[in-house]
Amino acid sequence: MKNNNAADMLKSSHYYIICLFLVVATFAVYWQVLDNDFVHYDDGVYVTENIHVNKGVTFDGLTWAFTSSHSSNWHPLAWISHMIDCQLYGLSPRGHHLTSLLFHVANTLLLLLILVRMTGSLWQSSFVAALFALHPLHVESVAWVSERKDVLSTFFMMLTVWAYILYVKKREVKRYLLVVLFLVFGLMSKPMLVTLPFVLLMLDFWPLGRLCLTHDVRNVITGQHTNERTGIFRLVLEKVPFFALAVGSSIVTFIVQERGGAMKLINPYSLQTRIINAFVAYTEYIVNMIWPVELAVLYPHPGNCLPLWKGVVAGLALVLITILVIRKAQKIPYLAVGWFWYVVTLIPVIGIVQVGSQAKADRYTYITLIGLFVIIAWGANDLLSKWLHRKIWLGTLAAIILPVLIVLTWKQVQYWENSITLFKHTLKHTSNNNIIQNNLGVAYNDSGQYKEAIKVCKKSIRINPGYAKAHFNLGVAYGESGMYKEAIEACKKAISLDPDYATAHSNLGVAYGVLGMYKEAIEEFKQAIEADPDDLLAHNNLGYAYLSSRMPKEAIDVYKQARRIDPDSAKACFGLGYAYALSNEKDSAIEQYKILKNLDLELANRLFKVINK
Repeated sequence: MKNNNAADMLKSSHYYIICLFLVVATFAVYWQVLDNDFVHYDDGVYVTENIHVNKGVTFDGLTWAFTSSHSSNWHPLAWISHMIDCQLYGLSPRGHHLTSLLFHVANTLLLLLILVRMTGSLWQSSFVAALFALHPLHVESVAWVSERKDVLSTFFMMLTVWAYILYVKKREVKRYLLVVLFLVFGLMSKPMLVTLPFVLLMLDFWPLGRLCLTHDVRNVITGQHTNERTGIFRLVLEKVPFFALAVGSSIVTFIVQERGGAMKLINPYSLQTRIINAFVAYTEYIVNMIWPVELAVLYPHPGNCLPLWKGVVAGLALVLITILVIRKAQKIPYLAVGWFWYVVTLIPVIGIVQVGSQAKADRYTYITLIGLFVIIAWGANDLLSKWLHRKIWLGTLAAIILPVLIVLTWKQVQYWENSITLFKHTLKHTSNNNIIQNNLGVAYNDSGQYKEAIKVCKKSIRINPGYAKAHFNLGVAYGESGMYKEAIEACKKAISLDPDYATAHSNLGVAYGVLGMYKEAIEEFKQAIEADPDDLLAHNNLGYAYLSSRMPKEAIDVYKQARRIDPDSAKACFGLGYAYALSNEKDSAIEQYKILKNLDLELANRLFKVINK
């Protein structure tokens, strides 16, 4: 291969035609996502109900993004990307989905660019990029607004690798710093990229050819040859700052997740159970890659019910594959790099340290499957190397595989149309899924289907009687159905399971208030605020309870706190003005009226009538 072969390919008409195909095919498959809604699974946490995000880009919001441990993660750039979307599109889901789709397309093109530049192999690189763009396992990362961190972190990962290629070509400080910068951006988008320094070390072995273990290899970027067995020490030393960043990100992530309570689920599962599940997950991801059907947004962790034999079989299979890969590493280097890319990049989310309630997740394959795709693309080319009309056979295989993936991905995107279609599909293909039963109940509540909500919330409770959220959402359904006594009992049960459940305290207070039990309501709203001092709804509800109890002075203090939480809250402004009016502080009430006119004209007119009674 000539030294300038890869550069020539990047200028060829074939390259640009392939780029056009990838863009058109990806948009064709995913375009329907623009008509999809937000879903009741973290989208409220990340966008629709997050007052720091849905106001758009603000100084307070940017400060919060870098200092918050909200959602038990530290990924400030992911928060900022959502803020920018809210700034541009408000809470219209179409714009948010478009941004994620554009990142996915950009990632596909960057992957193609990187592979061609590193390997000089246009067609194998194109097939990998096509698999990445069109595989159904990647739908979750693209169609789920909350998973913006996947497509965003991968974007910076691709840029990191591209900057690294530039550094390998010409080892300059400014190019090295560019690698560091993109790596930092990636870690600030999703900490799963802590394995990226290992990936760069693997790429040194193949296809960059910077690492020689037993024989002369060629650096495809510089065109130079090396047979230095000690090269690995220099290459590791070169990446010490990268590893330091990864360690720092891991420490921050551990602290934030522990503070946010995401690691509580470690307790029910023994180390043995987590290891067994990890081995099984590794093998199931491979099966799902080959046969991507019956995919779900949540695969419940089987817990201690997972049979030992499954873990043993899966573990042995992984060990045998790894041994084979190592033995073939020199002769078939892409096999080793592809396999260890898959194994290593999955480590942060494989569940040895269990974060969340899933056994596995489709979104975790967004980066990891690239390694297996490389094995498939280069392996198929090698396996058919002696066949007559090899290119025709390879083209035929691609022509069969890609349309199948397009159809499956198109169908998978449709399941993400809204919460109800998504959760029903998940429940159809999983069992004992109490979390999704509960989430379906939330979706039914949101759409006013309270009878259905009561049914599925009860199913969730039967699966896991200790799941506080299901009791809470059952209470919401009862309350919206006018069954306030039942609502009170359900919310009390939720609070007994989780005493710091702020929203449950708040809804219990609402139920008490409807029944005229304002003393009890006030106490519950106070409990909600104690559990979550930034709970705007609880502050507004407490203010209203004080007003209903003819306690305007107390209401004034609470509504002032609510306005500090969100200065643009029309309800807080109205309540404060109303409380001032009841306290005969007319000038202060008029001041709130003037502010309210710019927030909600209808509420402003109502306040005006109260002031001038």
